Amino acid sequence: MASKLEEDLCCPVCCDVFKDPVILTCAHSACKACLQQFWDTKGSRACPCCRRKCSKDLYPPNMALRNVCETFLRERSRRASAGSEVLCSLHSEPLKLFCLKDKQLLCYLCKDSKNHTGHQCHRIDEAALDRKEELKIKLQPLQEKLKTFEEAKLTCDKTEKHIKTQALHTERQIKEEFEKLHQFLRDEEAARLAALKEEEEHKSQIMKEKIEKISREMSSLSDTIRAIEEKMSADNITFLQDYKSTVERAQCTLQDPERVSGALINVAKHLGNLKFRAWEKMQEIIQYSEYTVKCAYIQWGK
Repeated sequence: MASKLEEDLCCPVCCDVFKDPVILTCAHSACKACLQQFWDTKGSRACPCCRRKCSKDLYPPNMALRNVCETFLRERSRRASAGSEVLCSLHSEPLKLFCLKDKQLLCYLCKDSKNHTGHQCHRIDEAALDRKEELKIKLQPLQEKLKTFEEAKLTCDKTEKHIKTQALHTERQIKEEFEKLHQFLRDEEAARLAALKEEEEHKSQIMKEKIEKISREMSSLSDTIRAIEEKMSADNITFLQDYKSTVERAQCTLQDPERVSGALINVAKHLGNLKFRAWEKMQEIIQYSEYTVKCAYIQWGK
């Protein structure tokens, strides 16, 4: 058989068909280059097959083996380039027939064997043509199925692109709507802080004027007290001479300072129901946003 022949023609070192084989004293052969490589690797000279020591540096070429190998390689190359016939693994004969029952390639010896007695066999070219026609018919539903899948994939591809477009558009709208809400809250915050600042300045001014008035009255009282105390520290004659005017001056006509009422900032006014009032003002923005969403749904839902 061809496979057995090829095994016999293989070098024990490279396991390929001999190239420039040499014959050793033990009658085994090896490629010249492979033998030298084997020796270099092992560090000693011995036969790659039987490990018998080799005393010579050079061995003669095996001309007969080289000729057989060259002939084998040429024949193998010729069969490969010419599309050589496939041989039967049992009889090494060309496969010429096809068993319809066993769906198996046969040579003429196989056809006459008891394993295929009574089986209908056709020539390879006829059998191949008939089988191709059968498969062509069986391929049609598969091709239709493939077409269905291709159309479904095309739809999915379009849907995927549409999803990405929707997502980008919706993301932009979300940012725009939240920016409106953020801007509204910033404006509302600024307005509330401005109102707080205005009340702070107004009530601070009132307190400043009141403090200035009280300071003036305190200064006047301090002057009166100091003057009376000076009169009281004078000698008796001087004290009594000025007593009438001193007593009159001691008569205080100033009213008591008014109690501070409503002077503090009305915190409840600024913080009370802050979120609720802001939410009421946001209703118009939200209603407009809902209208925008409905329009977008109609647009993208088509």
